[in-house]
Amino acid sequence: MYQVGHYGTALLAYAPLGTAVALAGHETAALLGALACVALSTLPDCDQKVPLVEHRGPTHSLVFALLVGAGLAGIAATFAGSGSPLLGAGLVGFAFLVGALSICSHLFADALTPMGIRPLWPLSSRRYTLAVTRTANPLANYVLLGLGVAAVLVGAGIVATLG
Repeated sequence: MYQVGHYGTALLAYAPLGTAVALAGHETAALLGALACVALSTLPDCDQKVPLVEHRGPTHSLVFALLVGAGLAGIAATFAGSGSPLLGAGLVGFAFLVGALSICSHLFADALTPMGIRPLWPLSSRRYTLAVTRTANPLANYVLLGLGVAAVLVGAGIVATLG
């Protein structure tokens, strides 16, 4: 998928988590999580600019999702060090989920294409695909963006009603 498709898929994947975090009274964290999730959603495609790294190779795997989640959790732990232990642990766990979720949303979007992904790298080189649409299909990319925006708006409506 292209950037807009990945942004939409990230929003779609993040909306339930963001809604839950906002309903728990952490609206700012929910908004920052959404921004981080969208910002990281295209990170796996950095492989196109790294020599000797195959596109849709290591950066398109669950291992990479875990590494990005751990990296974001590490950054959060650095900033949460002076807070209360509960706040620190909650923030670190939330950061891990946001990082891993952003990469997993990318994997899902790319699995919609005929090229597919190898999510179990390095354990398996088996490629998985749903072969629903081509990467370059503008309609599919904008439908994903629309679905993501709609999911966030539904979540915001729930927060406004219940929060």
